[in-house]
Amino acid sequence: MRVFVPKAVVVAALSLLVYFAFAGGWCALGAQQTAALNSNAGTTTGAVPITSSPTLSIAPTTVLVAVDQRQTLSLNGDWHYILDPYQNGLGNGRSGYSRDEEVPTGSNKLVEYDFAKSPTIKVPGDWNTQKESLMNYEGGFWYERHVQLQAQAGRRTFLHIGAANYRARVWMNGRLLCTHEGGFTSFDCEATRAVKAGENSVVIFVDSTRIADGVPTLKTDWYNYGGLTRDVSLVSVPESFIDDFDLHLDRATRSVIEGYVHVEDAQAGTHVSVDLPEAKLHAEGVTDANGRVAISMAATGLTLWSPETPKLYHVVLKAGSGLTEDTLNDEMGFRTIETSGSKILLNGKPIVLHGVSIHAEAPFRTGRVDNDQDVATLFGWVKELGANYVRLAHYPHDQRMTRAADKLGILVWSEVPVYWAVQFEKEDVFAKSQQQLHEEIRRDRDKASVILWSIANETPNNPARTAFLTRSADYVHHEDPTRLVTAALLVRGDLKTKYIDDPLGKALDVIGFNEYIGWYEGKPEDADATEWKIAYDKPLIVSEFGGGAKAGLHGTDDQRWTEEYQAGLYRHQIGMLNRIPQLRGETPWILMDFRSPVRELPGIQDGFNRKGLVSDQGEKKAAFFVLQKAYKENGLGHAE
Repeated sequence: MRVFVPKAVVVAALSLLVYFAFAGGWCALGAQQTAALNSNAGTTTGAVPITSSPTLSIAPTTVLVAVDQRQTLSLNGDWHYILDPYQNGLGNGRSGYSRDEEVPTGSNKLVEYDFAKSPTIKVPGDWNTQKESLMNYEGGFWYERHVQLQAQAGRRTFLHIGAANYRARVWMNGRLLCTHEGGFTSFDCEATRAVKAGENSVVIFVDSTRIADGVPTLKTDWYNYGGLTRDVSLVSVPESFIDDFDLHLDRATRSVIEGYVHVEDAQAGTHVSVDLPEAKLHAEGVTDANGRVAISMAATGLTLWSPETPKLYHVVLKAGSGLTEDTLNDEMGFRTIETSGSKILLNGKPIVLHGVSIHAEAPFRTGRVDNDQDVATLFGWVKELGANYVRLAHYPHDQRMTRAADKLGILVWSEVPVYWAVQFEKEDVFAKSQQQLHEEIRRDRDKASVILWSIANETPNNPARTAFLTRSADYVHHEDPTRLVTAALLVRGDLKTKYIDDPLGKALDVIGFNEYIGWYEGKPEDADATEWKIAYDKPLIVSEFGGGAKAGLHGTDDQRWTEEYQAGLYRHQIGMLNRIPQLRGETPWILMDFRSPVRELPGIQDGFNRKGLVSDQGEKKAAFFVLQKAYKENGLGHAE
């Protein structure tokens, strides 16, 4: 597995001790304990040794591309759980919970836990909304289940975890497979050395504690749902297998599919082929000493992917031959995205992005989006709105969202949670953000819908921040030069004049900006006289604007929290934004109301951010129809 190890990880590793969660605190491991831990660990392909990461929990982990297209054994369903706020189960001189011990009948051995007698909870799913007693719980949480497996000679096994918020440790049959930090990206732990024929124990420890040097940091404006919030499965692959690939349309002519395929543990000269059967396209080659083969094939006559024609082609990738052959199928669209001056060009033509921001909050029941019905409901409202674009805020969403966007023709802004004031001066925080960018890009590189990688939201303008995020932008450009880099910036000025001149704009392809005239400053009608001064000849997207309303609360246009106030605010905003010549898109805040611990006005907010165009119970507010009219009449933003 050729997993990129950020330079920041290696540099920071030289100056930091390894840390290990122990009895509710964090203590440095001595050399002997570190060696013992590593000797018990399964092989996580491509990861640096645990001792060389800035902290134990951020060692780069494997991300299998298009894993949702492989045959897998789902581990979704009921898991036993143990609440562990003091992290006692990680070990206190006696055996930890990871061993999943069962005391034999008649034995007098002291074991102070029993998964088999513990309650169950659903996976995927946050624990907060499944049990009323867990609604406000943050901390350590143990999951356990057994799975029957057959021996598979010549195969490798990975445990796939779609997301675990925020830190996770994974064991199989008492063997540590991997650790991971970051609550919104997928990872795959190699279990080949741990798996056995017959009954296997899988134990996962998830800790949702917010930490100052985390990404995100301690405070956000969304609910900290903890747990295994996305699919968990077992994946079986040959000993040598396709672990990464990139296929995209060239920008220059839009008539060549180019890219690469990487085969993990392949001998030099391993045969690789790529086919698009419907288009009658074929390419083949052999791997070099690094397991990589370049791909290029003429592709005239393709139906280019766009919101109007979201054409997906069946793609078949093969590596090796005979019993050791690996086949990976995918569904992909082919298009180009680029900028020219202040224009955004999709397939060489200027486009305006009519969109809306979305949190990964499940409609009606709240909690994290984790099934196809959640996705269908959210995107159903997006299509009804007349939008062709979404901002998936403020973190990578479930892969179901980007797969559905591909099928529905919805363009996507995808973001990592470098949110507000993370600790920009710390190298290990940069390493964490870079790891999340790597995992996000690797998972969604095959999605035509994703056109924008966002590196941050509403960050303070200071030298440490600008240096940190400029490095992030450079990294993303290196990892994926086929897409555009953006960030949601703050603006400065008074109600009369607003300035977009943040120095980070130099590093971005498209500049996003958030503003809340009529809500956090001034009155809605003040927007009528606001002028905008733009320092860059680049495309602009207003990544947030809006205001709150309680669904069903009515009054006059000047009465805050009413649907009328919110609708009026949108009318004034649309008029103002249309006076910005280089405005190429918009994602008002936000599609649906969502839980937030910082929104506690009784009778109005009640623990929800009420800026949604739709309530959490699916009630469309008046502002929904104001924005719908603007989009359907193409009355907001300019393609050129």
